[in-house]
Amino acid sequence: MKKAYLIIFSVVVLALLVVQPWRNKSKITQNTETALAAKFEQLAQNGNSSCSANFTNSIGNMSSGSRIEGSCCGPMNFRRYSEQIEGLKKYANIPEIPPDPYDIDAQLAQRLNSHYDTPLGPEEQKAYDFAMEHSHEKGPCCCKCWRWYVYGGLAKKLIRDHRFTGQQITDVWDLSDGCGGAD
Repeated sequence: MKKAYLIIFSVVVLALLVVQPWRNKSKITQNTETALAAKFEQLAQNGNSSCSANFTNSIGNMSSGSRIEGSCCGPMNFRRYSEQIEGLKKYANIPEIPPDPYDIDAQLAQRLNSHYDTPLGPEEQKAYDFAMEHSHEKGPCCCKCWRWYVYGGLAKKLIRDHRFTGQQITDVWDLSDGCGGAD
């Protein structure tokens, strides 16, 4: 009888050890989703981003610590925003790629913008042209606003310094689309 209780006790302990990490992971996931939802609300309701030429020109004068936040064209979509944040994690080791397309450090935007006019070699240009043809927006953004120049500069830097392919640039642009909307 004692042996049976010992076996039952061992099974219960083992079951708790297996279930407990899942419960903790669930809490971590829930906290992460709550934080992402809060950030989404902040960016969606209080963004400063705009497609205007005046906004594009103002980026060069933004001070240290300034952020470019929110969508520039349409309302943000939480499902799409979550997908973008998750998808961009695969590029976390490349500091030039903003991890959140709706919350960008203004100084990073200034640096990336400075690469827009960088000439590319013939093979590099093929990669850039591939991304222009295959990205959802047929370029870094849907219009030639600040994102067009910042993410165009990012592409040139990634192609030159990190040997990104056209497909990789397409992926970065599609995940970084900051126009708003579900797609």
